[in-house]
Amino acid sequence: MKLVVLVVLLATAPVALAASAANPGVTAKAIAIGSSGPLTGESGGAAGLLRGADAYFRYVNARGGVNGRKIAFMIRDDAGDVAQAVENARALVEDDGVFALFSVVGEEATVAVRDYTTPRRVPVVFSAARATTLGRDYRRFPYTIGYAPPPVAEASVYTAHVLATDRKQAKVAVLYDVGEGSALVAAIRKRLGANQKLLLKAVPYDAATSDVATQVAQLRESGVNTLLVFLRGAGAVEAVTTANRLGWRPQLYLGSAAAASVRSMPQRAVEGAISAVVAKDPATSTWAKDPGVLLAGRIATKYAKRADATDAGTVAGMAAAYSFVDALTKTGKTPTRDGLMRAVTHMNEASNPFLLPGIRVRTTPTSRFPISQVGLQRRQAARWVLVGGLQPAAP
Repeated sequence: MKLVVLVVLLATAPVALAASAANPGVTAKAIAIGSSGPLTGESGGAAGLLRGADAYFRYVNARGGVNGRKIAFMIRDDAGDVAQAVENARALVEDDGVFALFSVVGEEATVAVRDYTTPRRVPVVFSAARATTLGRDYRRFPYTIGYAPPPVAEASVYTAHVLATDRKQAKVAVLYDVGEGSALVAAIRKRLGANQKLLLKAVPYDAATSDVATQVAQLRESGVNTLLVFLRGAGAVEAVTTANRLGWRPQLYLGSAAAASVRSMPQRAVEGAISAVVAKDPATSTWAKDPGVLLAGRIATKYAKRADATDAGTVAGMAAAYSFVDALTKTGKTPTRDGLMRAVTHMNEASNPFLLPGIRVRTTPTSRFPISQVGLQRRQAARWVLVGGLQPAAP
């Protein structure tokens, strides 16, 4: 497979060669970090996250970098292939000599990569992945941490919204990726409490063996009127497209992974859909004059390579990059990998201009879910519109 490598600093090779064995990726003038993600292939839409982060690092470099060092950010394309993501991580660590990995894209990729990085004590920071294990299993994997709330937290938030808005009429089904396992359904049942009868169906989807069109047709016949979709990419698009083709209009709740593909879905079908959000969406009129969104637009315009300044993914990538720079700054003049992890697990960041107002990035050594609040948004006229205030979203 051909790899696409984006390099923020042209001098990344000297960075790797000149760094000390005890403190890889760090020289007097630069610090090398890397990532793996789908710049091409079916999951290529996630590239906006990495390009947004890349643009923010370029912006920081133009202002002197972090504690006098510029960030050399290398991205290797894995086209959504988990085995390639692991190989990319190996190449970034062993060949490119990076200090840390940042924003590795995808749940399966991050989980696989940490098996390689953990014994080598390589930080895998603020992954663009939402698996609960990234925050829960920190004793086994102390050098890996996610960023946004996991699906189980979103599921609880959506269930609370159903109870608040349609407790008497709702007939709920959840279509979820088999990788999430029973934890997601358990979170829904826990939040339903005495209202268990509202959940009619919980259907696991396995991309290798399931026919999502058949599953959606069966859900339609079961009398469900509220559908929670926790799929991603092509599976999410096919589920919504099938419902539209059948003329079925349930109240949709789209998990963040599904909502990332909303532009590829029939807009009539997603009208009125609800989803969770943590970063400001530049396409939402609420943020038309917001300083953070205006800053993101200027950064994207000047520094982004092929990034869409109006794409929510671009801003979300900048949000994670902002938090990474915040942590890296706190490692001081002589950054170490352990120092980075101390900073990452002692965060109390309330100033991130790219996140929704009020969201705080907060961690402790035993609390490894950096973001535990979300906003809710409703799809209206091919745009997302915020509804209500922030909701607690701790798993």
